[in-house]
Amino acid sequence: MYIDHVPNRGSPPAILLRESYREGGKVKKRTLANLSPLPDHAIEAVERALAGETLVAADDAFEIVRSRPHGDVAAVVGAMQHLGLPRLLSTRKHGKRQLCLAMIAARILDPCSKLATAQRLSDETLSSSLGEVLGIGHVDADDLYEALDWLRRGQSRIEEKLAGRHLEDGERVLWDATTVPFESHTCELAAFGRPKKGKSQLQVVFGLLASEEGIPVAVEVFAGNTSDPETVGTALDRVQDRFGLERITMVGDRGMITDARIDEELRPRGVDWITALRSPTIRKLMREGPLQLSLFDDQDLAEIASPDFPGERLIACRNPLLAADRARTRQELLAATEPKLRKIVDATRREKRPLRGKDKIGVRVGRVLEKSKVGKHFRYEITEDSFAFERDEASIAEESALDGIYVIRTNVAKEELEAEAVVQAYKDLTKVEQAFRGLKDFAIEVEPIRHRLEKRVRAHVFLCMLAFYVRRHMERALAPLLLTDHDREGAEARRGSIVAPAQRSEAGERKVRRQRTDDGEPARSFDTLLADLRTLTKNETRVLGSEATFDKYSRPTPLQEKAFRLLDVSFRL
Repeated sequence: MYIDHVPNRGSPPAILLRESYREGGKVKKRTLANLSPLPDHAIEAVERALAGETLVAADDAFEIVRSRPHGDVAAVVGAMQHLGLPRLLSTRKHGKRQLCLAMIAARILDPCSKLATAQRLSDETLSSSLGEVLGIGHVDADDLYEALDWLRRGQSRIEEKLAGRHLEDGERVLWDATTVPFESHTCELAAFGRPKKGKSQLQVVFGLLASEEGIPVAVEVFAGNTSDPETVGTALDRVQDRFGLERITMVGDRGMITDARIDEELRPRGVDWITALRSPTIRKLMREGPLQLSLFDDQDLAEIASPDFPGERLIACRNPLLAADRARTRQELLAATEPKLRKIVDATRREKRPLRGKDKIGVRVGRVLEKSKVGKHFRYEITEDSFAFERDEASIAEESALDGIYVIRTNVAKEELEAEAVVQAYKDLTKVEQAFRGLKDFAIEVEPIRHRLEKRVRAHVFLCMLAFYVRRHMERALAPLLLTDHDREGAEARRGSIVAPAQRSEAGERKVRRQRTDDGEPARSFDTLLADLRTLTKNETRVLGSEATFDKYSRPTPLQEKAFRLLDVSFRL
């Protein structure tokens, strides 16, 4: 028997199962069945069976030896390669570079301790394809610590490369600092300090230097009791001495670039600055005349001058929505504080074991007012056996007049930067604050720091900065699939005024309202999308009856294909 393909003029050929036989010394053939309706793979199977091949089911021919989550690894490693991160760390491929790349990827995929990371990379205990993709075999925590030490030694060189990519002479640089809780008492950097929110804690401080687009370029770690202004000099050393930028404009908040920093650091170095005034200074401007509420009758931005700031520009802004929010917050804090103060009054008047003594009463009052942050808006009297309080309406009114008003201070000439551009430059500091949130909270999880050696603490924070550098690029590229607004130009067009709060674009609002992209796909968070990519597996497959193995990837879903297309990387790594 055999398969015969019979041409059929303008139609597909007929596929016939035929048999040959002899009759009267002649070879004849007869048709046993018409196989034309069968699919191609079935016809091929019949042909191969007639040819003498032994056919078995796929399940009986192959077995999956090991299946590893791979899609998320391919996305992160591909993004690192797309950014040129491997060559940024070292132009030569070697073991320590690959381990550092693995630790950077691990901070994005699933942040954990170095010991847990080592277990997830090793051949025997790997939980994804990360170790295999980067060519890492057996590894332990000591190997990772040695790689971390290598990264620390190369930090200056790597930061200079980043600066060469993202900073140019004459541009603005953003600088801010934040605190990170610390768990080791043996590190020289660990010290008790007060975070911006909460009680005193054992902590370290780290500052982040970024381009005006918010791209992280350098990071520095300080002792936990270092104040924000004390970090400015280090930032300037980085930019001017190491990066070789002669002319820059430093942008920092009002707690960072103070009068003392301007006089002692910025002016002597010839550095321009953009910062903001503190509330007491704004109140003084209002009392002495340069700043009047009438300036904002028809506009939300006005440039003023003051003899206290010769050669500088002051740009006053008023945001009505911010004013309403601060007024509401103040009233809520006052309303929440009064019942707590009344409890102290009641404690001094109770018949049984009344609260007595100025010191004891004062301690309780101080504890309440310190926590509420509105102590300046209360007048109170403490005696040995009584406590009385009332709201200070004059203080409340004086502060209310400043609600929503902030004043930006700069020495950059108007010919170089218009008032609106100065306001935008100051608001760009929110990009650094967003980086801090990503580094400290849900994304990279730089905290809490458990390392004991100073060099390891510095290396850990630097590694986390590099991880955020990669994740930021991925979030921008994947924005059409995420809940984030991917139409930045549309968002700016709807804003109206630079002082007004940021607005979502129409596409961004539509995405948030419907929880779906314009293609109808569910809009996801970055981490949810990574979890979806993780279902694309890399399977080590073995041919039964032999030791030969090969890798086979699962078929990517349409969403996964789109994600890799947006990242401009391949999942076949």
